[in-house]
Amino acid sequence: MRLPQLTEARAPLTEAVDAVDEFGQRRAIHIPAERDLTVYVDKRELVTLMTLGAQPEWLTLGYLLNQRLIASVEDIESITVDWDVNAASVKTRHGIERIEERTARRVVTTGCGQGSVFGGLMDDLDRIALPPGVLRQSQVYAIVDAIRVKESTYKSAGSVHACALFRGTELALFVEDVGRHNAVDTIAGWLALQDDAPRDRAEGMLDKVFYTTGRLTSEMVIKSAQMGVAAVISRSGITQMGLQVARRVGLCAVGRATNKHFLCYANPERLVYDAVPQAARA
Repeated sequence: MRLPQLTEARAPLTEAVDAVDEFGQRRAIHIPAERDLTVYVDKRELVTLMTLGAQPEWLTLGYLLNQRLIASVEDIESITVDWDVNAASVKTRHGIERIEERTARRVVTTGCGQGSVFGGLMDDLDRIALPPGVLRQSQVYAIVDAIRVKESTYKSAGSVHACALFRGTELALFVEDVGRHNAVDTIAGWLALQDDAPRDRAEGMLDKVFYTTGRLTSEMVIKSAQMGVAAVISRSGITQMGLQVARRVGLCAVGRATNKHFLCYANPERLVYDAVPQAARA
């Protein structure tokens, strides 16, 4: 696999500011940084993303993949991010065919920072083939607990969404951003750069599970499915269109996941109940 050349342009995730509390006392606190990143593809301006700026190269790559403007990571020669001008310059190997036509239609999506997608949300859904395997109840609990104890920008500054990719119960990547769509795009970019050979999992357990603190909208479900992820877990709920998409592609959608509680909204046949709480057994 030919990997692109990437810069490693990092930016501070938080900024120290003063605020006045309920007692009228001035306090020094931290708030999340938010900065604009304009993406240029072969010198053509494509989009401006509002982001924390933690992993801008992965974000840019994942955005292009999830927008289906490129087919694979091998289509990209380099991504250069320069925070002095707030720009990500993408150089492709062979250009993007019909880029003007493919980016003419834009759909504004729901969520913090309002994401957008090019073309039809449901295009090519029937071409997605998710891997076989099951999501174990004990796996759900382990993932929720791993997120609970994770040190994060949210705990120190609030106002961000988190997404994570798990290999079984092992946390592979944890990403925070001002919008959940940015966080999932960053994970998609990182995943595309990895050797994604399937790992052996006990009793057919799913190798990849996606977690998000945000609700499961159609955009989040589609992007998860495009990454080959067959199960998603959310601290929040699911939208009607998110549920429709999950059922259509065979993705196991679990929401309202806190402590030992959760709701499986779609494809419960993928869920194995191996850790039923004691109270429910009585």
